Amino acid sequence: MFYEVDKHSGIPSYIQIMNQIKKEIIIGNLKKGDSLPPVRELSKIFKVNVNTILRALEKLEIEGYLVAQHGVGFFISTNVDLKKSVFNDIRDFVEKMKKEEIDLETVKLILEEVWKDVQFSE
Repeated sequence: MFYEVDKHSGIPSYIQIMNQIKKEIIIGNLKKGDSLPPVRELSKIFKVNVNTILRALEKLEIEGYLVAQHGVGFFISTNVDLKKSVFNDIRDFVEKMKKEEIDLETVKLILEEVWKDVQFSE
């Protein structure tokens, strides 16, 4: 589920940790009420200092993804309802981009521009 952070990526370790935990919540591997492993265990998994883990977890708590129970641990505090159809649409989009040999950075740039331009109305 979790893997070691890439210390050479240019992305701060605590953000990589936050992103990994968010991803697991979004894809449904972590659900509301689930507990995360203890901080020291997460430190070993991610191969970072305990303080880096705490920074990531505290930020996730502020964002509403986690809740801390003093002396007990951190628990998932929300479910993200990503519909299967949305996930499948994204998968189809990624497959098309790969087939067209468009690299990830270019896809991110295109996605950001489209995101800015699209107006949502119900």
